[in-house]
Amino acid sequence: MLILVILSGLLSLLGCAALLRAGQESSRRYWQLTDVPQRFHIGHVPRLGGAAMLVACIGGWVWMALSEPIFGVVNSIPMHLSSAIAYGAVASIATVTGLLEDVTHAMKPRWRLLGTLFAALAAFAFFEIAVPRIGIPGVERLWEGMPWVGVALAVFAVAGLPHSINIIDGYNGLASVLTLICCFAIGYVALAVGDRELAGVVVVLAGATVGFLIWNYPYGLIFAGDGGAYLWGAMIALTCVQLAQRHPEVSPWFPVLLLAYPIWETLFSIWRKRYMGRSPGLPDGLHLHHLVFRRIVRYVFHDNEARRMLMRNNRTSPYLLGFVVLSALPAMLFWQSTAALIGFLLLFVFTYLYAYYSIVRFRTRTLQRFLRSRR
Repeated sequence: MLILVILSGLLSLLGCAALLRAGQESSRRYWQLTDVPQRFHIGHVPRLGGAAMLVACIGGWVWMALSEPIFGVVNSIPMHLSSAIAYGAVASIATVTGLLEDVTHAMKPRWRLLGTLFAALAAFAFFEIAVPRIGIPGVERLWEGMPWVGVALAVFAVAGLPHSINIIDGYNGLASVLTLICCFAIGYVALAVGDRELAGVVVVLAGATVGFLIWNYPYGLIFAGDGGAYLWGAMIALTCVQLAQRHPEVSPWFPVLLLAYPIWETLFSIWRKRYMGRSPGLPDGLHLHHLVFRRIVRYVFHDNEARRMLMRNNRTSPYLLGFVVLSALPAMLFWQSTAALIGFLLLFVFTYLYAYYSIVRFRTRTLQRFLRSRR
């Protein structure tokens, strides 16, 4: 697996380096936009990291399929070329949808959602994805009697998670490190049940993410953009569904808890915007990571405004990654136990709500005084 990480990471690293110059014109157009409440950086930064990661992923998956028959390199993670092409097709549809927004900055939310829906339908066409069980006694038999519900839920997951990842992709390293944690968890469970192909798929995605992360954190030289977020979301959702579908011992609630932070952030923001009388499709600056940026990570002593914002940006991600660990660690420990996974999911929701409302009501002053005393 090490060669997969090195290959995909190197392709992503070099691709991002090339895009640092090629994407300057696009970054200037993005900076000229005025109604962008979710933007928290200063300067012309290309939002094309998704393109480099897509090339790296396709290269890694094709290597898995052709390394042994073409180059004679012994491969312990075999994959048919048809599967490599299928994964590449799903990833390409999702990523290109986001890249169109990254380049034009004019794609309406409904069109972006339609693009990820096409990616999800392609995933169904290639892999016949479905959520075959729900894992809850009393509901299981009803679920088995309506197989179309499982298909619809799988398609919804692959179409929807890219947008959830895009919502939290606001600060350097946040969505990319979340992706690495998810890839590690999925790979761990996949190897535990003997599915080396799925483990190889997420290892390649992790390698591509590492190559991008070198440029993104801490200095934010390039952003993943919508294309990168859609790539991460589509492939994580697809591999999670396949893992639960192929292996009955894996609880279908494992991916729900693993991805609790982006999923709940999306659901909560939809409710919050509806409550405030706003459209859920309109961006705003009231997500949890925005509040952490504004009200906790605020004391940075630098004279230059761009430098000050960069430092606050970098310090925001570690706070939010605590929520990711809060869900990912128990998901890895109890991936077979539906009851435990649901219990930890409820604990996560309670913790999130408590943290959110505490920040909104300015109950972080004690923490702020502590942070000042530590500097």
